Amino acid sequence: MTDSISIPKQMEQVESRVAEVLALAKSLGADGAEVAMSKQQGLSVSTRLGEVETVEFTNDGALGITVYQQGRKGSASTADLSDKALHQAVQAAVNIAKYTSVDEFSGLADKELLAMSPPDLDLYHSKELSTDSAIAIAKECENAALSSDKRITNSDGATLACFEGFKVYGNSHGQLVGYPSSRHTLSCVMIASENEDMQRDYAYTINRDFNLLEQPQQVGINAANEAISRLHARKIATAKVPVMFRADIANTFWGHFIAAISGGNLYRKSSFLLDALGQPIFPEFLTIEEQPHIKKALASSSFDNEGVATVDRDIIKAGVLETYLLTSYSARKLGMTTTGHAGGIHNWQVSANGGDFQQMLKQLGTGLLVTELMGQGVNVVNGDYSRGAAGFWVENGEIAYPVSEVTIAGNLADMFKNIVAVGSDTDVKGSIRTGSIIVDQMQIAGN
Repeated sequence: MTDSISIPKQMEQVESRVAEVLALAKSLGADGAEVAMSKQQGLSVSTRLGEVETVEFTNDGALGITVYQQGRKGSASTADLSDKALHQAVQAAVNIAKYTSVDEFSGLADKELLAMSPPDLDLYHSKELSTDSAIAIAKECENAALSSDKRITNSDGATLACFEGFKVYGNSHGQLVGYPSSRHTLSCVMIASENEDMQRDYAYTINRDFNLLEQPQQVGINAANEAISRLHARKIATAKVPVMFRADIANTFWGHFIAAISGGNLYRKSSFLLDALGQPIFPEFLTIEEQPHIKKALASSSFDNEGVATVDRDIIKAGVLETYLLTSYSARKLGMTTTGHAGGIHNWQVSANGGDFQQMLKQLGTGLLVTELMGQGVNVVNGDYSRGAAGFWVENGEIAYPVSEVTIAGNLADMFKNIVAVGSDTDVKGSIRTGSIIVDQMQIAGN
């Protein structure tokens, strides 16, 4: 990695600086303060057609300070951790607070909700990797793709990125916590051509632990196969048919649900799920559990961005909405309690009632398998949904041919209720662990 001092050692040094900043804020008159610092360092290399395209070394980090004075809030940040720079940042935050409006809902999270002694979630797996070794891995991945099929005629390259860093958070309630983490990814983008048709697609692998990444050759072959599968895509007629969202893009489907139950949209009354708490949103078979403490998982965290302890939580139980996603501020605006979601969600596990990918295709029968979504035509205020899509037409449970230039449309409230199956082909590459999803009857606009 790019720094001679280890990440755990750097984290210790920053923790001591955070404590000093908190004491300084108090001495300058703040009646509450919180300090956060994140650091990331690492190496990223890209190759294309056997040549090195980029080699990037990253070493980024900044400390942010927020102070509260009689309901007023001021914030400042600095990448310089010298005594002078830290003093200037704290003084700037205090000065800013003098000019902001009083907001009765702002302030630190309640002390009794904080993670004072958070558990170790095994998120840090450092990898010593030379630039030459990283380049060799990227080339191996790309070469495997290029040599896998004569229809792979070009490449947008392969990229290997290895990053490690830490997060430290402290506040004037006496909380001072942090953890180191790592993230390693290998991706490959291939171009397939046959006759006059040309298609592009990709594959990737990601893990906290470098040793648990998929093999470079397999990532390359997967990218090649994805690109080849899209060749000779057809347009389809406008119709109303069942739609299956493949597991690797189904997380976007749940992303719209997350936005609709997030506190900011709720207190602004900008969500189609206002007053939905305790109401059936999905079919009775569907359950979503949040599990923040899964070791090594990509979205694991023992505390959120406000230091609030994360806990296992039912989001959806038997189709019913069990909780909103709240920060301290949004919770106070709504007269509720924070749910520990400042900064996002933590490992959602979506229950499966369907089988594997092939079994889900059988259940789809005849309809559209979506493998790519384009555009942002989603209105979280009223739930209207319209997005460009590409994928495959499925007949009698078998993939018939690729399709492109399709628009799928509906309303999220109806789409949620019309989920008929969630597959066991769970994708674990992100914060939402979900299988493929079949939605019964959506409007497809084709020719």
